[in-house]
Amino acid sequence: MSNSHNNVLNFPDGFLWGGAIAANQAEGAFDQYGKGWSTQDVAPKGVMGPITETPTEDNMKLVGIDFYHRYKEDVKLFAEMGFKVFRTSIAWSRIFPKGDETEPNEEGLQFYDDLFDECLKYGIQPLVTLSHYETPLHLSKEYDGWVNRKLIGFYARYAETVFRRYKDKVKYWLTFNEINSILEAPFMSGGIYTPKDKLSKQDLYQAIHHELVASATAVKLCHEIIPDAQIGCMILSMPTYPLTPNPDDVIAAMQAEHKNYFFGDVHVRGRYPGYMKRYFREHGIEIKMEAGDEETLLHTVDFISFSYYVSICETADPSQKEEGQGNLFSGVPNPYLQASEWGWQIDPQGLRYVLNMFYDRYQKPLFIVENGLGAVDELVTGPDGEKTVEDDYRIQYLNDHLVQVAEAVEDGVEVMGFTSWGCIDVVSASSAQLKKRYGYIYVDRHDDGSGTLERYRKKSFHWYKEVISTNGRSLKR
Repeated sequence: MSNSHNNVLNFPDGFLWGGAIAANQAEGAFDQYGKGWSTQDVAPKGVMGPITETPTEDNMKLVGIDFYHRYKEDVKLFAEMGFKVFRTSIAWSRIFPKGDETEPNEEGLQFYDDLFDECLKYGIQPLVTLSHYETPLHLSKEYDGWVNRKLIGFYARYAETVFRRYKDKVKYWLTFNEINSILEAPFMSGGIYTPKDKLSKQDLYQAIHHELVASATAVKLCHEIIPDAQIGCMILSMPTYPLTPNPDDVIAAMQAEHKNYFFGDVHVRGRYPGYMKRYFREHGIEIKMEAGDEETLLHTVDFISFSYYVSICETADPSQKEEGQGNLFSGVPNPYLQASEWGWQIDPQGLRYVLNMFYDRYQKPLFIVENGLGAVDELVTGPDGEKTVEDDYRIQYLNDHLVQVAEAVEDGVEVMGFTSWGCIDVVSASSAQLKKRYGYIYVDRHDDGSGTLERYRKKSFHWYKEVISTNGRSLKR
């Protein structure tokens, strides 16, 4: 074994370094080239805001960063950094504008052909999410999204269409982005039109069942159509620590973890775990299984991918409960951790912890497909006269998290790669702002709609380029 304290960090050969975006947060062209409206086109204020009847001008995602028209220049910048992989999503409503058609939209299919070709030209492997927080709006309004079992068939048709089309170009696939986020954000995550406060637990967990069956169906199709591909699930990972060593708090933390582990357990083991069956019994939930569902769920994933931004605490003491601000996640703040400007607590060691927990549980390869720091960046003129952002705070954040990934690799965890979130600035999912930036590349667009859309390399751009070229050896412990 190598001595892990010799300060050299070891990442595996062939480690997939890269970055991640989502179609709805970057592409723009929301109603062009045959694309139908998606749930994101009527969510101008992000996950917590109200839904509009039709798309409105204050929705930053309608233009995004105009990636649809500028992807060539952006992919070239990714190649300059040395990306081995680029995670993006296909906008379902570009391929099937309403979602329930039988014939796909050729212009939509052609766009992703061109995008993937552009990536492959530079030796960048596309990692493609089939459903990333956008459901065709028609499926949401007409069918109430994933509450309706019919969505399994619509999703399977969409998945099969893109698998056949891109089978020679895309070897890494994900079925649903942060699938467990449906618990907190049923409209954004599950296309469920019924307001969250009116949605019964029965309907919510039935919708989750439909998504899990659809995901397993996609795994089966992918293995049949692209035998040399790998397809994974994607979980919002959020390690939950007991607030105190009181056994009541430990059990409360365990039960909170179960809510999220449930999704991974079904994807990897192909069946519902006992703790979930207990939860259903105690809450009067009866999952309607159709013939063949249990068999379908046995088509399990090749790897587990996940996002990691925060850890939280849990307690059994109601007087201790307070919610973090501006967050998808409920939980009790950790008194030992600092928080970002948006109230997300920063916990690099939580990433090592979660990598170990998932690997111990599943013994399958893991892929960190989102991690990063959303911050307000200031464009300045650098020493060379070029505009840039002196984002040392982002470099520090990513460095510290990647050091913990290296620690997990030393622990024996099999890690496939790392795609940091919003490698180029995109519109935020939680708040729909552009001022909450994650990227190595600054995009000149602002929340009032102003800006040139010009791209500028931040300081972190050059830092990440060096991390990739040294396979992580330039990181500072």
